[in-house]
Amino acid sequence: MNGVNRAILIFRSKEGLVDAALRRWLNAARDALKSREFFSAALSGGNTPAPLYARLAVERDFPWHNTHIFQVDERFVPYDHDENNYHFINTSLLRHVPISPKNIHPILTFEPSPQASADRYEQDLTSFCKSFRMRVPRIDLVILGIGEDGHTASLFPDTPALSEKQRFAVAVTPADPSKKERITLTLPVLNNAVHVLVMALGKNKAGAVREVVENDQSTLPASLVKPEKGSLTFLLDEDAGSLLSDKKRFISR
Repeated sequence: MNGVNRAILIFRSKEGLVDAALRRWLNAARDALKSREFFSAALSGGNTPAPLYARLAVERDFPWHNTHIFQVDERFVPYDHDENNYHFINTSLLRHVPISPKNIHPILTFEPSPQASADRYEQDLTSFCKSFRMRVPRIDLVILGIGEDGHTASLFPDTPALSEKQRFAVAVTPADPSKKERITLTLPVLNNAVHVLVMALGKNKAGAVREVVENDQSTLPASLVKPEKGSLTFLLDEDAGSLLSDKKRFISR
C-alpha cells in the first residue's frame, strides 16, 4: 500500500473505537461542506458499525439536510429480511434523523434479479454524478468492514467484480451459497472516495487484517482498497489487531 495515506489505530475498548469513527464522520462532513453544498457517505451493514449508527441517530444538529447516504452493498433479499442491509441502516439510523428521502440512495431488491438491482443502483449513482458534475462518484466517507476471507463490501475473493473497471455497481455471486447473491459498489468507486474507514472487531478478523495491512503483494479484496486521492484508516480492537507486528497506537477508554 505504498503511496496510500493510511493509518492503523488499535483501541482497547469498543467505545473508543466508536468515538474515533464518529469524530472522523463529523470531521469529514465539516471538511466537505467547506467547499461544496453536500456531504456524502456510503454505509455497510452488520454488527460492527451498529454502535456508530446508534450514535449518529441522536446527532440531531448534524446537517442531515445536506447529506447523501449510499449503501456499500446489499444481499439480494427482501427489505423485511433480517439480512437486508438497507432495512438495518434505515431502522437503526435513517428513520431517526431529519434527512430528505431524495438524499437516500438505497440498493433496492424488489427487482427480478441481482443484476437488475445493480443496474438500478448504477442509474442512481450516475444521476448523482451528473447532478454534481462528477465522472465517478466522489464519496466523502465510506464505512467498510473486513471478512475472515479478506472480503470487503461484497467484493469476494476470485469473483469477476474484482476486475471491474467501468461500472459503479455490480451483482456478485459468492462461491459460498450461504453468503447469498449480492450487489456491491466497485473498486473504482471505493478508490475514488475521500476517506475510507475499515472497522474490524474480533480475533477471527486478525489473520485477514494482518494480510491486508502488512503484505503489499496481497490480492485479498480488502487489499485492493487503495484510495487514489484520499485516506484509508483501519479502526481495530485489540483482538482484530493482535497479529500486527507494528501496533501504531493504542487509545484507551
